[in-house]
Amino acid sequence: MTPESSEKKGGDHDPFAEGHSAEPHHVYLIEDHDDLRIGLIKMLEKSDFMVHPFSNPIDFLNSKIDASPAVLMTDMRMPKMNGIELQATLLELGKTMPTIFISGESTVAQSVKAMKLGAFEFLTKPFTQKSLLAAVRKGIEMDIQARKSCDLALHREKLLATLNRRELEVFWLLAKGFSNHEIVREMGISLPTTKQYKSQVLRKLEVSSISELIAISGRVPNLLAPSES
Repeated sequence: MTPESSEKKGGDHDPFAEGHSAEPHHVYLIEDHDDLRIGLIKMLEKSDFMVHPFSNPIDFLNSKIDASPAVLMTDMRMPKMNGIELQATLLELGKTMPTIFISGESTVAQSVKAMKLGAFEFLTKPFTQKSLLAAVRKGIEMDIQARKSCDLALHREKLLATLNRRELEVFWLLAKGFSNHEIVREMGISLPTTKQYKSQVLRKLEVSSISELIAISGRVPNLLAPSES
């Protein structure tokens, strides 16, 4: 079974790549049917995606999975390991990427479980070229945004690490909505010292307002938050 070709036979170049960075967009493809796998490789490569094809999930899991941005496209029903089992294994290994399942037939229960494990698209054969490429582009964009969020979180953690103990105390009190005078009473310091700490915290965290600081505190890992005891 091969994917249906789209009705519109425009140029082979993928317009999704225009206006984006020059970095390649990767597709990890797992399909045990040779003809379909070859057809999908050709279709994706014609649209400028870099394809990493595998005939089974085991070979995929044994490979180096570090390309980014990337999307995983996998058949649901395969020998030895089905798509749900593959997705669960990836989560156990701490490897996540947007996942597209392709299947000849799937139950509602399978679809729901796949979505709960992180899949964002379920394509039933036969599918059109247009629907396939749209799903891949959406997945790539999701991965790009996820990487950006991860990079931003790491940057914030590095900034927080520059705060000394007293500045970190002030940070959390500000995040809880404490006023300058409330911080004075809570920490037993003078008002000028409080204002100085507050200024240093905002400068070190590269923010200009308390609302930005509060937004950062909501995304800080729990291990960095003070104990409520």
